[in-house]
Amino acid sequence: MFQQLKDALGEVVAEMENMDTADEGKNNTKAKQMSIGRKKFNMDPKKGIEYLIEHGLLKSTAEDVAQFLYKGEGLNKTAIGDYLGEKNDFNEKVLKAFVELHDFTDLILVQALRQFLWSFRLPGEAQKIDRMMECFAQRYCQLNPNIFTNTDTCYVLSFAIIMLNTSLHNPSVKDKPTVEQFISMNRGINNGGDLPQELLVSLYESIKTEPFKIPEDDGNDLMHTFFNPDKEGWLWKQGGRYKSWKRRWFILNDNCLYYFEYTTDKEPRGIIPLENIQVREVSDRHKHHCFELYASGSEFIKACKTDSEGKVVEGKHTVYRMSAATPEEKDEWIKCVRQSISHNPFYDMLAARKKKAQKTSTHHHHHSKS
Repeated sequence: MFQQLKDALGEVVAEMENMDTADEGKNNTKAKQMSIGRKKFNMDPKKGIEYLIEHGLLKSTAEDVAQFLYKGEGLNKTAIGDYLGEKNDFNEKVLKAFVELHDFTDLILVQALRQFLWSFRLPGEAQKIDRMMECFAQRYCQLNPNIFTNTDTCYVLSFAIIMLNTSLHNPSVKDKPTVEQFISMNRGINNGGDLPQELLVSLYESIKTEPFKIPEDDGNDLMHTFFNPDKEGWLWKQGGRYKSWKRRWFILNDNCLYYFEYTTDKEPRGIIPLENIQVREVSDRHKHHCFELYASGSEFIKACKTDSEGKVVEGKHTVYRMSAATPEEKDEWIKCVRQSISHNPFYDMLAARKKKAQKTSTHHHHHSKS
């Protein structure tokens, strides 16, 4: 509501400024109109562009509009991102033209991302992020044809870098990923093959020494979209086959629940991806403050753990039952798991894309469409 009022007020002010320019010189009028157009754009990008075209300050071509957004003078980066992310033919042409104004030749991927993500603010919606990053990946691969076997690889790795940036520099993430973890997260994404280790190491080092500069704004952005509040703590977990309870250190991160024997362990004992999973409160005869994860749909929960010999085996759980120390903690865990489950649909798109990138295809194509 407040936002609408602010916008309405802004429009009135812009119109009033417009009134007293009648007697001034032509150039002055153009400059005034330009500034009104910018203000309008920052409140409602579509209206701003329409105004500028109407007053002959912009041609109604995708290239011209893209140039205006790329220069970005006096424009709010959130508004630029919103406009570029809109799904209609004209905006999509503008997005393509905008991305083509970026020159990523010979830039390592992380530098290209720095440049790209500074030129506007990525919106929060999955479909928009997907379109924009797809465009970025195609442009990068077109200008640097020998780095990735296909654009999916470039796309998946771009997000791995964005997530790494948050994990390394977000104070609420306690366990900072090591370079080894970053490398193992990105196994097989180059058409089923691995990317050169030195490439991954240099990407990691770059982000570690210098976090992304992301245009600041209202918090409804990529970083918030991805990183559901992480939670960690001790819980009792009931075994699958033998119903004994064991105390484990749990970490909820990136839509996965990991559990460890000790807080200092590097390798988790088990990983439960929160895909197609629901959570509910339960009462148990032996333990207080219980909740359980259960599969929505299929019967088993897809999970893996290491057995006593250190072999990785599939979990045999239809439900995972946990017990927290206090009712507050139980509620907090349920809340965080729920938030993670009702996560942004972008995760699913990214997972699908990663599967695609990990498939070995016989013909290596550098860029399907350039």
